[in-house]
Amino acid sequence: PAQHGAGPFRFRDGQGMAMRDFRQLLASDRAHVFDGAMGTMLYTRGVYINKCFDEMNLTSPDLVAGVHREYIRAGAEILETNTYGANRIKLAGHGLEARVGDINRRAAEIAREAAGDSVYVAGAIGPLGIRIEPYGPTSTDEARAVFREAAEGLLEGGVDLFVLETFSDIAEIHEAIRAVREISDLPIVAQMAIDINGNTLYGTAPEVFATRLDAWGADVLGLNRSVGPHAILSAAERIRAATEKRPAA
Repeated sequence: PAQHGAGPFRFRDGQGMAMRDFRQLLASDRAHVFDGAMGTMLYTRGVYINKCFDEMNLTSPDLVAGVHREYIRAGAEILETNTYGANRIKLAGHGLEARVGDINRRAAEIAREAAGDSVYVAGAIGPLGIRIEPYGPTSTDEARAVFREAAEGLLEGGVDLFVLETFSDIAEIHEAIRAVREISDLPIVAQMAIDINGNTLYGTAPEVFATRLDAWGADVLGLNRSVGPHAILSAAERIRAATEKRPAA
């Protein structure tokens, strides 16, 4: 677990690595700017969609770092690591399941080097791409182990917080939160994907998933992808009414 240090904006993780305390930023009463899509930016640079974008952390680190630096120049205060699909299950489709730790750790290092001391680094974790119980054969324990493996690499690489993004199944993001909390007390931003009515693709209403994410220990509750700004804003307002946690979109 992270141990607080002497400085107001820094602490040390279990590896003794100096890191910034993202909760200090949350305490300020203003909007904060994350970066944008990494995959889209890599695609515009000639990385075809049949490639494993997560592997670029190992094979083309300068390309990934260049995207991070462009987002910083555009005003981003928080960078997300290039690890949206960097879990054992998704990487297996590219024969890379044995490189989970390497890919996640290197991704965090690349973002950390680009960020310096002025920008926060968020370890990005996306859904597994399979259904877990009761909707599928994968147990919650198995899912949590997969999420933990990815989170361990990100933590070793020096992230300041975790972003769990684009989840549709509330049970799956619960296991992701539990996995992170088994190894770290760093802040968690938990983001659900919704339909035009504001519900998740599994039919969970914003008021319901906001209450649960709050109870499970997420520091920021949010939404991303799926629909346009009007539906996102409407759902965000419903989330805000259900919790005192910070909203993100």
